[in-house]
Amino acid sequence: QVQGRIIDRRGIGGVLVATALVHLGALLGLVLLAAAGAPGWSLVALALVAGAGLPPVSVSMRIQWGERIGAESRTAAYSLVFLVQELAILTGPLVFGALVAAASASVALGGVAALAGAGTLALAGAMRSSRPAAPDGGRGRVLRSPGVPTLLGVVLLLGAAVGTLEVGMPALASAQGQPAVAGVLVAMLSAGGIIGTAVYGVRRWTSPPAIRLIWLLAWMGVALAPLALFTSLPPAGALLLVAGLTLTPALTSTSLIVDELAPTARAEAFSWLSTAIGVGGAAGAAAAGAVGERAGPSAIFSLAALFALLGAALALARLRRSP
Repeated sequence: QVQGRIIDRRGIGGVLVATALVHLGALLGLVLLAAAGAPGWSLVALALVAGAGLPPVSVSMRIQWGERIGAESRTAAYSLVFLVQELAILTGPLVFGALVAAASASVALGGVAALAGAGTLALAGAMRSSRPAAPDGGRGRVLRSPGVPTLLGVVLLLGAAVGTLEVGMPALASAQGQPAVAGVLVAMLSAGGIIGTAVYGVRRWTSPPAIRLIWLLAWMGVALAPLALFTSLPPAGALLLVAGLTLTPALTSTSLIVDELAPTARAEAFSWLSTAIGVGGAAGAAAAGAVGERAGPSAIFSLAALFALLGAALALARLRRSP
């Protein structure tokens, strides 16, 4: 939220430069201290600094697109942002693993940190012309904007569904005696997200984003529910692909709703969305662990479906009536 408020007040470029330097410095310091055999608490402290200084790249890209294009084109633009993010999530661990295999973990971390820092600084240079949001006295009071608390509640439930799935997929693969297949299940969910984002972004929509979000969450819940009945991995992978079709489009829709609810404090509102999905993910994972321990993997997928359907119900009851 702090980064978001600063972006709303002063623009994107300075925040990206500062966070890039903090993030890069902390990661490189982590590598050096680890090589020197520093105590564990110092490594944990630097890791916390690196996390706190993570550059707000996704937020910055959405802010910039929102300034440069009209509302009718933002579905495609925001979809592109999330598509790039999804591809990075898929390919990043592969690149890191290849570097670890070719050299060492320290070299891999240092190399990835340098690439991330250089890329963020280049992005900051391209965005220096970004203008701060127009002052309206509303910055810092995003949570009091009509509709925003409801949207955060919906995103919290969406994050809970995702966190539950992150526990459920490995649990199902392990229960079937094939723990290595968990990676395939995760890839199926991600592939669905990539396909869904591409289709969602190229279509010209006439319905408002809130209505789309309701349908997307309902689809996700309906697609996840049958997973409680399947113990075979191939049908489970197919259903995860279908459910994944809605995941990233749902996130895109939440960003479009922010444009409507908090147009002069979008960066702070985007930051709250990230917080909500992170907290929801952690809560969902914890709940999934408890449920899975008692009732097995099938119950975990029922819980994920329930979270998605509750999100759709909340959006239906409150969000569609927000201004």
